[in-house]
This record gives sequence, C-alpha cells and structure tokens, in this order.
Amino acid sequence: MTTPITSGSGAGQPLPQASSQQTSGLTSDFDTFIKMLTAQATNQDPLEPLDSTEYAAQLAQFSMVEQQTQTNTLLEGLQSQLGLANMAALSGWVGMEARAVAPGYFDGSNKITIAPNPAAAADSVTLVVKDANDTEVQRISLPVSAEPYEWDGLDSDGNPLEAGEYAFVVESRKDDEVLLEEYAEIYFKVNETRMQGGEVGLITEGGSVVLASSVSALRDPNA
Repeated sequence: MTTPITSGSGAGQPLPQASSQQTSGLTSDFDTFIKMLTAQATNQDPLEPLDSTEYAAQLAQFSMVEQQTQTNTLLEGLQSQLGLANMAALSGWVGMEARAVAPGYFDGSNKITIAPNPAAAADSVTLVVKDANDTEVQRISLPVSAEPYEWDGLDSDGNPLEAGEYAFVVESRKDDEVLLEEYAEIYFKVNETRMQGGEVGLITEGGSVVLASSVSALRDPNA
C-alpha cells in the first residue's frame, strides 16, 4: 500500500547554513562594542565629559545587541530540538520504501520501481538511465503514462549491469522535439534517518541522502 506524503510531513523547516556564522558575527560585534564603550568611558576628557544623552543612547544599543545575541542562541537551541524531534518521529520510516527524486541502488538482481511523469502532450517517452559518473548506459522506450515502471537492470543482451547507483531521466517528445526532460521519482529503501543541517535526511541503500521533505509517497515493501 502506498501512502501519499504531504509537503509538510515530518521534516522541520530548513535553517540557513550561515546561521552559526551570523551568530558568531553578532557575538564578535557584541564583544567589540563592550571594549569600545569601556575604552571611551575610561579615556574621556574630564574637562569635556561624554554627553549623558549620547551615553544613554550607546547603552541602549548595547542592550539591543545583547538581547539579539541571546535570542539567536535560544532560536538555535529550539531549532536543534525540533530537528531531533522530527528525526525521532521519522524513525518509523526505516525499512519502508519512500518515493522521491533520488538515485536508485541496483544490487545486481532486485528491480527498481520508477514513477515517470511524462508530459501529457508527448507522443513518445524515453527513460534514460545514467550511472554514478553521469554516463548514459541505457535508453528504454516507455508508454505515455504515469504508471510505475519496473527497471530490471539488464542490458540489451540480458546481462545485469554493474551494482551501484543509477539515475533515471524521463524525456517527453512530440514530433521529435523534447517537451520535457526531468529526473524521475523512484522508490528506495530507507536505511537510516539522520540530521542534515536543519532537516531530516533519509539514507538510501547506496548511501545517498534524500531530504524527508522531498518525499511524495511511502509504502511498506512487505505489503
């Protein structure tokens, strides 16, 4: 049985990778501001002391910088906790088959289920199979249909291709003109869940990482 997955299921909102650098920058600015303010107060001219209004404004800026630094630290902590909670929730996906745009791992015998989505206006559809080096190894004619296709990993002579990861591109043509060319979704077994930045990543049999938020369906391989 295949279960559709909504875009909001499971994965937390991604956190920009530069967030830790931004926090470090704020902390650095915060420390620099303290040093400058202390030096200014220590070395002010006794005959012309610092204006109280200006000094109060600088203290207010100091307070704002401090609050921003603390807020960013708190948000990072909350983001980490949410990510771990999401990963724990998705641990039930381990052993299941998820559908997403991802490389498929061929072990030399087991078929890979491909979910093509050709252009409706196409009059011919071709499945282009590429190996891990992005080299084309096979072209297969498909019907103009979104029905799943079972790729057996056999070449034109009926011999199995080498074990490894393969990518699948669907070419939709009309009158020999390419209407659409895109990577197809496949079903892959989830071996592990792992934090990937601010999102939960699903580890495939081939070791690739697929973000949980990109999964469109889930099924039990034993059903």
